[in-house]
Amino acid sequence: MCLAYLRHFAPRAQAVVQHPWFRGILDPDASQRLFALLESPGTHFKSALVLGGIRNFRRPSDRGNGRAYLNVGHTGLNSPEFRRWVREADVKPIYLVHDLIPITHPEFCRAGESDKHRERMRTVLTTAAGLVGNSQATLDELERFGRSENLPSPPGLAAWLGVDPLPAANELAFPPRPTFVALGTIEARKNHLLLLDVWSRLIDRLGTGAPRLLIIGQRGWEAEQVFNRLDRDEKLRGHVVELNDCSDEELSGHISTARALLFSSRAEGYGLPLIEALSLGAPVIASDLACPFQYVFM
Repeated sequence: MCLAYLRHFAPRAQAVVQHPWFRGILDPDASQRLFALLESPGTHFKSALVLGGIRNFRRPSDRGNGRAYLNVGHTGLNSPEFRRWVREADVKPIYLVHDLIPITHPEFCRAGESDKHRERMRTVLTTAAGLVGNSQATLDELERFGRSENLPSPPGLAAWLGVDPLPAANELAFPPRPTFVALGTIEARKNHLLLLDVWSRLIDRLGTGAPRLLIIGQRGWEAEQVFNRLDRDEKLRGHVVELNDCSDEELSGHISTARALLFSSRAEGYGLPLIEALSLGAPVIASDLACPFQYVFM
């Protein structure tokens, strides 16, 4: 998503760099070099950034001359130094807000994340000239948070995320038995535990005739029960398969040949896997959250 915004705006934009030691606006030439490096990072991105990038980048400027400053990530928004810079830099900040899940559902996030995200959203509401939400549901949550904090509500626009077409699978081989796919980081709010309970019942009822569940995603946080069952539940073995990494071609093949994508999340700001599945023509069975249903049925 960040790269999509970069590709659209980079030809007519300058880069803002943020670092604990400094933050500022790069000159046009240095900005284009940085944008090119981000677009094609290669295998030695960090060394290229340090050895080639910073050495050639001129000292960042502190003045934006009243221009729009588009920030499409949450990183660093809780920093007092960032708030100070954005107020002094003569820019008009426009923030893309992804979700308020650490505030609305702190039980699904790492310890301390809720307090950090409150500070991020306070920064957004007190410094923004405008807001972009990845869904109207996200903007509604932000407005509710603002009211609870007695903070202003800047003008906002819901701009749904698109997806780059996934490459066609080299060989579209259908699995030997019906397969359902769950796609996304394995974390508490994705509700994989519900799927494991469902599959346990299917195995009890159908035995070897039970369909297969393919879980695609890296292991995340606050999901120890899920990890324990994936590692130790003998009943699920052979019926539930965990795939922590795959290529885009492999992902396209898994989704295209699945009976359905299962989207059991308990909280989402947008829900990109659902859109990816629909783009491939795969059926989706989803939780009745506000964000997916407002763009699927409107």
